[in-house]
Amino acid sequence: MAFRSIALAIAACATAGHAQDGAQTVTVTGRTVPSADVAGFDDVPLSRAPFAATTLGAGAIKDGGITQLAAGTRLDAGLSDAYNSEGYWSNFTIRGFTLDPRANVRRDGLPINAETALWLGNKQSIDILKGTSGLQSGTSAPGGLVNLLVKRPVGTVRSAALDWQSAGSVGASVDIGDRAGPQDAVGWRINASHERLDPLLRSARGTRDGVAFAGDWRIAPGSLLEAEFEINRQSQPSQPGFSLLGSTVPDARGVDPRINLNNQPWSTPVVFNGRTASLRWTQALAGGLQFKAHAMTQRLRSDDRVAFPFGCSAEGAFDRYCSDGTFDFYDYRSDNERRRSDALDLSLGGAAGWMGAHRYAVGVLTSRQETRNPKQAFNSAGTGTIDGLSVVPPDPTPTTDTADRDERSVELYARDQWALTPQSSLWLGLRHTRLSRTSLPKDGNPPTDYNQSFTTPWLAVSHRLGEQATAYASWGQGIESTVVPNLPTFANPGLALPALKSRQLEAGLKGDSGDIGWSLVAFDIKRPLATDICAALCERVIDGEQRHRGVEAAGELRLGSWSLQGSGTALRARREGATSAAVNGLRPPNVPERSLRAQVGYQLPQWPGASLTAAVAYEGPRDVLPDNSATIGSWSRLDLAARVVQRLDTTTLTWRLGVDNVADRRAWKEAPYQFAHAYLFPMPPRTWRASVHAAF
Repeated sequence: MAFRSIALAIAACATAGHAQDGAQTVTVTGRTVPSADVAGFDDVPLSRAPFAATTLGAGAIKDGGITQLAAGTRLDAGLSDAYNSEGYWSNFTIRGFTLDPRANVRRDGLPINAETALWLGNKQSIDILKGTSGLQSGTSAPGGLVNLLVKRPVGTVRSAALDWQSAGSVGASVDIGDRAGPQDAVGWRINASHERLDPLLRSARGTRDGVAFAGDWRIAPGSLLEAEFEINRQSQPSQPGFSLLGSTVPDARGVDPRINLNNQPWSTPVVFNGRTASLRWTQALAGGLQFKAHAMTQRLRSDDRVAFPFGCSAEGAFDRYCSDGTFDFYDYRSDNERRRSDALDLSLGGAAGWMGAHRYAVGVLTSRQETRNPKQAFNSAGTGTIDGLSVVPPDPTPTTDTADRDERSVELYARDQWALTPQSSLWLGLRHTRLSRTSLPKDGNPPTDYNQSFTTPWLAVSHRLGEQATAYASWGQGIESTVVPNLPTFANPGLALPALKSRQLEAGLKGDSGDIGWSLVAFDIKRPLATDICAALCERVIDGEQRHRGVEAAGELRLGSWSLQGSGTALRARREGATSAAVNGLRPPNVPERSLRAQVGYQLPQWPGASLTAAVAYEGPRDVLPDNSATIGSWSRLDLAARVVQRLDTTTLTWRLGVDNVADRRAWKEAPYQFAHAYLFPMPPRTWRASVHAAF
């Protein structure tokens, strides 16, 4: 949220003298989906690629009832929630690191700003790369990258769908397209949807709409021009989290997960408006070379509003609620936030036969992001209670100055897949980034303006073990760039810290024998940690590192009418090398050390086209506070679903029925430490969903 700086200022003042430290079913389609858009290597199946990645295809998205990016955590054990609030933008962790919505999300390979409600109505798949991403991104958090692939013209498409979810959310969508002209040279595709949002969470009614067009023109053999745009809007009240009550973690079994603490009579919805467009030209050149020019622009406008619970001034605690179940209420409003992102990628790729076979690409990516923040309201409104029954008066007066941000980057990159032998390949990558960032406060503080340059290499080796298995090892780096908040509570306000260079070692085995696909991956990531050390004033410094080591396993088996899919992650995330020995060995908040996703499917032989699915999700305990003094317990959930495909003349109907959290289990789903505050989000109650999809 845009009030991050305000919350940090309150927490920094309150904690003077104390040091604080500042991811349903698995559908593994990698053995048939190339990895080009997620990691830059063309025509390489994920089952043979020297990195870990997952593709959530259109079928998995529909079967799982996924309408927002955050729900992807239900589909892979390597992903976990990270402040996923109903009505707000999505975020999650990969390998225990929280993604940066301004740096870790791509759309058709180009960077976008994900500080919005991303619309999935025109997305063909969600590709997720796990691990450091310095090869693909100049700056990004080390967990991985998310890439949204837009639906493109594929021939004749005629389909429509109706969706329902309890309590009363309903939606309708259409997907139509075709080709025309000589040799079908021109293609087009249109996606549109409208949803009325009425979840089981109270006081959270809203709407979501989107429309998109994609077209292409085969100008001549080897020459393709593609254009697309989308317009979307979501309006819905958001959901604040619960929190610690004094030093106690409340029992989730005694908390109604339908309570929305943002339920004041004056509460208004968060509104996200987005417009995105892109143009891509692909041209074949002599000698097997291929030139690509890809440009994209994104315009976002947001009205961020919430009756926001934050801290307990009565007990001098600003990172939790009061021990008696009360909390400080704030009226937060930030209307007309504007964000703009532009990117242009020019690349040249081809093949060569020098000392083996090479498939290479070189290019340059230029991008910019602009953020314009208005004056905000963050005003005390009184005292609230966790039963959601308290009513306080509003105070929407904008009294808090903010800052505008600008970022420019130029990234030169090269990558090469070098086949040393028919079985062994060397994979090389290099990216050099020149970054310029400016922050202009509106409260009279001096601006922050800095430039950085850095190079991030990546190296991997892979070896085919027969026709069905591949072994690999890789090493790579990633970069994060950070600056001290320009606040009076810091002794070094506005200072740019040295670039935070993370590094990852990874080794894996992958197999694919038709009906059986599997992978086993081990990784070790080290990331320098920027943290705040507070006395009379706070100072942000680089102090030690986070080290995340783990093992990931995934598999898929088809045996007659039965199918089994699953993934599991074991993660050891620790603080190391800090100047204070007391913090070494601590675990980061909101990161489970164990997680599991498993699904069993059965095709009914006596009813062709009908299938039943049972899915189990499990996540281990999470720490609530950076000092590890409080935890939430593990949880598990069972989901059931059925699908029936019915063919009527020229129409195919696909009926889906599902129920999530069958046992209506109550638990704390996640415990994000956000805005220097500990939050608790409950698992949603038992939720029914149904849909019908018609293809003509």
